Amino acid sequence: MTKLAYTALSVAGIIAAIAFLQAHSQPAGRLAPVLAARITAQGLTEVSGMVKSRSYPNTYWVVNDSGNDARLFAINRDGQTLIPTFSKFSYYGEERERGKDPWPGFRVLYTTNVDWEDMTVDDNYLYVADTGNNGNNRRDLVIYALSEIDPTASTQSAAIKAMPVRYPEQVSFSPVGGELYYDSEALFSADGRLYLITKHRGGFGRYQAGANLYRLDTEFTDKPNDLVLIDNNPDILTATGAELSPDGQRLAVISYEDLWIFDRPESGDAWLSSTARRYPLDTRVLRQVESVIWDDDATLILTNEQRDLFRIDLAELGEPAL
Repeated sequence: MTKLAYTALSVAGIIAAIAFLQAHSQPAGRLAPVLAARITAQGLTEVSGMVKSRSYPNTYWVVNDSGNDARLFAINRDGQTLIPTFSKFSYYGEERERGKDPWPGFRVLYTTNVDWEDMTVDDNYLYVADTGNNGNNRRDLVIYALSEIDPTASTQSAAIKAMPVRYPEQVSFSPVGGELYYDSEALFSADGRLYLITKHRGGFGRYQAGANLYRLDTEFTDKPNDLVLIDNNPDILTATGAELSPDGQRLAVISYEDLWIFDRPESGDAWLSSTARRYPLDTRVLRQVESVIWDDDATLILTNEQRDLFRIDLAELGEPAL
């Protein structure tokens, strides 16, 4: 790696650290769900995205953040590691076993984990968003469409499509100063389209309220796809995950500070401008929340970077702050 690349990574790391401390210095919220399970896979050291399988019961796919290999992990609703049956002769899931190595996850061919941040799923593929961009300086953002494998029978997956993406509005790629609006850690699928929600920073990397909603309208693999800006919410701070409910009627967006639930728009897809409910989070309990998924139309699962799983029954949420 060149000296310039090391410098850019160092600046991006400092920006991320300042912003994270800023977010967690704010008053704790009131939503403090009880810990439901803990992910036990040793290879999952920094959880950044999760999605529920549509093909295999009691199966959830999870990925690591930047600095890790391009691998998927499969777990069940209790956080236990799912590994191929024949791999159990050589690997273990939770409990150490003499003569065996910890399960390293399912290798994903034809991909690189620069900064994997979220996952989603539709009837055809699993999708991984390699769109983390703390320093605002990446020119290699990409969304991968992966084949969904049977976690009990296969040892690797592969990218069926790698779709480079870019923000047409971005004119500066400087990692310092200015308004850093081109980091996305939230990906969801709705009505056959993929959507990204951005996470904003201002001067010196400090988090800034505001989130933009972009839609992927093309699926080129040989040239960048221009993301289409379709909506904005000025109040969301640090969006880190999003997912549409199975019935397609509600969008959940998670941030370090809040859980947002948006109703389906009466027309169009301006999800972030529709009727919203905001529930402040108790960050002392949830810590660094990175992912939100729907277990069913009435139940959410939140996942933090520290590998904790929290379940939330919508009927028990109480009155929103907004």
